[in-house]
Amino acid sequence: MPETPEHEPSGTAPGDDSGPFINLPWPTAGDDDHLYLAVNVSDEPVLFPHDSLLRLEPGDIVIGAAFRPDLLSRGENLALFRIPLCLLDASAADLYEVSHTHLSGRSGLTSLVSQFLTALARTPLHQRLTGGRRLALNTADLVALLVGDVLQTRGRRSAPGAHEMLTRIQQHIQDNLMDPDLAPESIARAHHISVRYLHKLFQSGGTTVSAWIRQRRLDACRAELRARRRTVAAVAHSWGFASPSHFSRLFRQTYGITPKEWQATAASDA
Repeated sequence: MPETPEHEPSGTAPGDDSGPFINLPWPTAGDDDHLYLAVNVSDEPVLFPHDSLLRLEPGDIVIGAAFRPDLLSRGENLALFRIPLCLLDASAADLYEVSHTHLSGRSGLTSLVSQFLTALARTPLHQRLTGGRRLALNTADLVALLVGDVLQTRGRRSAPGAHEMLTRIQQHIQDNLMDPDLAPESIARAHHISVRYLHKLFQSGGTTVSAWIRQRRLDACRAELRARRRTVAAVAHSWGFASPSHFSRLFRQTYGITPKEWQATAASDA
């Protein structure tokens, strides 16, 4: 996803609705990458310069990786939104695929999303803020649904980008196995994706994030215990297992032998 140009306005503060974007209390840092949307909320066609001059009929939506600085002004006809990328149910590669899309708001899912965003744009700021993060997350979920529909129409849901993303995440996990704070939330944040999308990536491979991490840690412990340089408890703790007894149970369930028995077997083989 291309980064927002440095000269582009940074948006609005949580209590300010004077900037170009319809403000929502997004549960994320302000410097995250975003997906941009422009919605014609009027009853008349609007000309919108986005790469080329577009004629937006009432309810039409334009999706962009970023809007040009001269477009970042909101009037009665256009409502501008930006959704943090990490909240959307797609990879950065997938989002880039839909980032130059003009969608008709006359029917289908686009019409539903358009009606919701139009109503949201016309809702006073204090009422939007009263809805809090739940309203923001519901908005992101609805936009994610629209993005997913566009990707499915284009046959991009199983695109190579998803496989490449999973490979990068697995390497990230391998590189950070000894980090006790390694968890789906931190992994998703490091790759600018939603936790839900992270789980989807691993489900496509027939496993879960936690199970994949646990198995890699068990494999690492098994390899280190073979050398018999440290105690079982020390090895388990260094690879992120807080409870030695829990580690021993998992080890036995996985390999059919306790860690101490494995150490003894490895020593006798040597």
